[in-house]
Amino acid sequence: MPDLPTPQDAAEAALFSECWDAVLSYADLCTSGSASGRQLATEAFSRGIGEAREAEGQERTTGRRTPRLPRIPLLLTAVRTTAAAWEAEGKGHRLDPELRLWLNSEKAARYTGPPLSRPLALRGLKDMQEPDAALLWLAEVEALPLPDVARRLGLDPATATQELVQVRALFRDRCRRNHLDTPMGADCRSYARLLDAVTRSPGAETPEDVSRHLATCAECAEAAACLRLHGGGTPAALASGVIGWGGLAYLERRRRAAEAGLSGGRADAGTDRGVAVGAVTRPRFGRAGILAAAVIVSALALTVSLMQLGDPGGRASASGDSADGAIAVSTPSLPPLGTTPGRARTGAPPTSRPAAPAGTASSGDSDTEPQGRSTSPVDDPSTASAPASRTPSTCRVTYHVVDEWPSGFQATVTVTSTRALDDWSIGWTFGDGQRITQMWDGTFGQDGPQVTAKAAEYNKKVAANGTFAVGFIASRHGDNTAPHAFTVNGAGCSTTG
Repeated sequence: MPDLPTPQDAAEAALFSECWDAVLSYADLCTSGSASGRQLATEAFSRGIGEAREAEGQERTTGRRTPRLPRIPLLLTAVRTTAAAWEAEGKGHRLDPELRLWLNSEKAARYTGPPLSRPLALRGLKDMQEPDAALLWLAEVEALPLPDVARRLGLDPATATQELVQVRALFRDRCRRNHLDTPMGADCRSYARLLDAVTRSPGAETPEDVSRHLATCAECAEAAACLRLHGGGTPAALASGVIGWGGLAYLERRRRAAEAGLSGGRADAGTDRGVAVGAVTRPRFGRAGILAAAVIVSALALTVSLMQLGDPGGRASASGDSADGAIAVSTPSLPPLGTTPGRARTGAPPTSRPAAPAGTASSGDSDTEPQGRSTSPVDDPSTASAPASRTPSTCRVTYHVVDEWPSGFQATVTVTSTRALDDWSIGWTFGDGQRITQMWDGTFGQDGPQVTAKAAEYNKKVAANGTFAVGFIASRHGDNTAPHAFTVNGAGCSTTG
């Protein structure tokens, strides 16, 4: 009698069923032959799931959530990463020639460089809670019918439409905040808030000077695409910003597959890329079959699926794939899957998300901290030990870790002053040896753990009850606790979460 399937086996089978078509579709775009595409997809699948499990393990160890993509876009970026590894290992001849050019260009470097240089859509999607980001990706990029998306994510189908509207607005807000955090020239900075205004409404007219600027500035044009929810541009902004090379071609494949009634796989079988004349029937694991598949998924699921798939593109003779045909396709070893972070959604109505005022941080859901925004009260010893008779503070400080990586992090310091200011200077003290390397919306000096950030020329004056902020990138070694002892113009400030 065979062993009963474990929950881990069932989770692996379900993940394979939901994501393999997407991974194989993009891997096929990235390679010069279908056998190479299957091998690239296999390696990328294992790489992506391994990275996800490693991130979940770090979260359990540190108790701090790290920004990450939902599973399908995470696996698609793993395809791109694996393709880059192939190029570096001398296996680039298996890749599409245009992809090889892209991998060796500055465009590819954006996806692996400093966080603030990465595409805005990528940063915005990672900054959302994973269930919200998954809803947006499945509906907009994978082009799945909304009832199917609702069933997959455990949403109430009756409220899924309303939920999607709210998630689109949340994505826009995350992109707006990240755009304002991005270091930019004076020209771009002067248009940033105007760009936010003209993209909010479908009836808003774009001033001529803004239009000219968008025609010559790729970064601001990218921001406009992410901020403009109307006009149907969100899927293209997401696919291009998150996947990178081949994003629009992948998007077209998913649309055609959805129109053909497939599970999201390729709809261009037997044709050149991007032209749909037929459909390929792909194996799907129904809910009733997941447990049966789970018994052998770790060893056989991928191999059996690939045998059923055959040549998904029908391009062996056209692309000289006979040399690739002898390549062995190994079964990926899938690490165990955990629970999806974020709120429980099954049968629950969508959480109301009030619109955040411009320049303020949106908290997302009330019961869960938004993914990618580590927002916590800052310990300020000077205020904690203050006597009861002390004059109330005239300023409040909020400290946000926007992104974090092993050797550094990005953060913002936001101050609200009850008094009008003609100029300002913020001070704080780091506790773990952090060193600032770059700052925007202010200039900085650092003496050991003590930091002083002074106003830029354009943001010195602050109205009563007004808010101002600085953003920065810093290096770190080991722990990265929040700084303390915040001051504004030498006076102590209270801190808020």
